[in-house]
Amino acid sequence: MSIFAAMKDRVIIIGANGQIGTELALALRGKFGYENVITSDIRAPKTLAENEVFETINVLDKEALSALFDKYQPTQIYLLAAMLSATGEQYPQKAWDLNMNGLLNVLDLSLQHKINRVFWPSSIAVFGPHSPKTDTPQFCTMDPNSIYGISKLAGERLCEYYHEKFGLDVRSVRYPGIISWKTEPGGGTTDYAVHIFFEALKNGTYESFLSENTALPMLYMEDAIRGTLALMDTPADQLTIRSSYNLAGISFTPKMIAEEIKKILPNFTITYAAHDPRQAIADSWPASIDDSSARKDWGWTPKFDLTEMTADMLQNLKNKS
Repeated sequence: MSIFAAMKDRVIIIGANGQIGTELALALRGKFGYENVITSDIRAPKTLAENEVFETINVLDKEALSALFDKYQPTQIYLLAAMLSATGEQYPQKAWDLNMNGLLNVLDLSLQHKINRVFWPSSIAVFGPHSPKTDTPQFCTMDPNSIYGISKLAGERLCEYYHEKFGLDVRSVRYPGIISWKTEPGGGTTDYAVHIFFEALKNGTYESFLSENTALPMLYMEDAIRGTLALMDTPADQLTIRSSYNLAGISFTPKMIAEEIKKILPNFTITYAAHDPRQAIADSWPASIDDSSARKDWGWTPKFDLTEMTADMLQNLKNKS
């Protein structure tokens, strides 16, 4: 048992209805108990888990957010509310407002309420056209060309600033594309790697909005949750990165994942759309990530490779249907 479980930590997840939040909530309830995990989002989910403690909150409403902190006296905050890459390009002003001012509200209130630890996810979207494409290092040229990536890079600087200036224990990882069978994704450029499984089982075919040889870093949800909790459990003095840690799992192309699916569903076919705006975003991102800092500082290592992930996704989706 970790020291945090022994101390009866109380956790608030902001943006808990999303792809990561729904599964992170399950893991945190298993760790701390239902009564010590408060989920929140701008709208209530369609269904609430039995014994789930849920609050409707807009992260941009600082006064309401402060009242939420007063009510539950949390020791840890997980801020997941964000507008993702593809959606953000449609609404850049709204994306900037949500991604930046939401983070600022949480950082300020975490200081005021003496929160022990804050988790905020960054993304591989912080890299850009002039970043190294292969084994992209922890520190390199970062020139994002999407509003999502720009806001995440600015957010990384804020997190490090609040740690260095005010001593706030804020922690972060740069998530690659996240693949999960439990929840559908919410508007990201890497979403094809989830949709392809749903469509393979439902229709036997899929039209990819990315070209067949577009390699991107991905991470299976089980690994993403495990890595997040491992980072949050690590003693503060072991952490050397206070902006955001590179985190890697599997790198593959649409063609590669289609070939893996065909091993299980031989009749599956894939086609490729022309001129999708998400292609330009993907072309500016890394093909693979160097996560040696995470491996060294807190023992990160993924468990799933492409073959294992594909088999697990298809089996779970079959069981779910």
